[in-house]
Amino acid sequence: MTIAAVNEAEEVKKQNQFVETFKRLCRNKTALIGLIIVVIYILVAIFAQVLTPYDYAQMDPISANQAPSAAHWFGTDYMGRDILTRLMVGTRYSLGLGVGAIAIGVIVGIILGCIAGYFGGAAEELIMRFCDVLQAIPSTILAIVISMVLGTGFVNTIIAVGIGRIPLNARIIRAQFLSQRKLEYVEAAQATNTSQAKIMFGHILPNTISPLIVNSTMGIGGAIMIAAGLSFINLGVQPPTPEWGAMITAGKEFIRLYQYQVLYPGLFMAVFVLAVNLLGDGLRDALDPKLRT
Repeated sequence: MTIAAVNEAEEVKKQNQFVETFKRLCRNKTALIGLIIVVIYILVAIFAQVLTPYDYAQMDPISANQAPSAAHWFGTDYMGRDILTRLMVGTRYSLGLGVGAIAIGVIVGIILGCIAGYFGGAAEELIMRFCDVLQAIPSTILAIVISMVLGTGFVNTIIAVGIGRIPLNARIIRAQFLSQRKLEYVEAAQATNTSQAKIMFGHILPNTISPLIVNSTMGIGGAIMIAAGLSFINLGVQPPTPEWGAMITAGKEFIRLYQYQVLYPGLFMAVFVLAVNLLGDGLRDALDPKLRT
């Protein structure tokens, strides 16, 4: 069999595994509900400006603090801005915060975990002690400290939340590498003088990524919650950016009279966090190697 034929067979095998995983995911009703809700949120984030006639930043003092009505389904805030519009546009920012923070944690975590798990020795010891230090600090406290150092803003919030995701991802990848690095396919690659980088990222990593996918999916909700917490104490995204946490912060000043200004952003966030958790649980079951035939 030629190399091209082998590569084609491997590609077909990967496609079949993806199809089977997706079928198992769809057979899980709660996971399917979570997936549908997440897709709806993504579509809202993309088409927010098309779905609403209002400008999220346009102020109308005459319409300030209006209760939900036919004109403003979720009411207006203290500056007369349509709350539903700001929630829909804010989906872009909140999802961006969550995905961006997870991306930082995944990328750095993969690099550190690969090095620690593959090489071992002093490199592993140094990386694991670094992870111990970060994990000794609660994620929210760590994000607060980093935000105080870096300052407020969208990008700084992503960095502050993302750093807290690094240790867990590094440990997951390290554990997977430790179980894989002595297997025959790795030794075969080493025997053919394949570069260390290609062995780590081209051979071992693709076979160890499933737990990281599940952890990252479920982590998006937590990252959004931490980012919202930073906004709540004025260390995260700042007004007038319509991030969900920033909207709750603005609405809390009027919570006794206009509860809806806090209620709807909170519900928007809670539903999404629940959805990604349901999806993450479903992915964990669908990717379980014991279910594969």
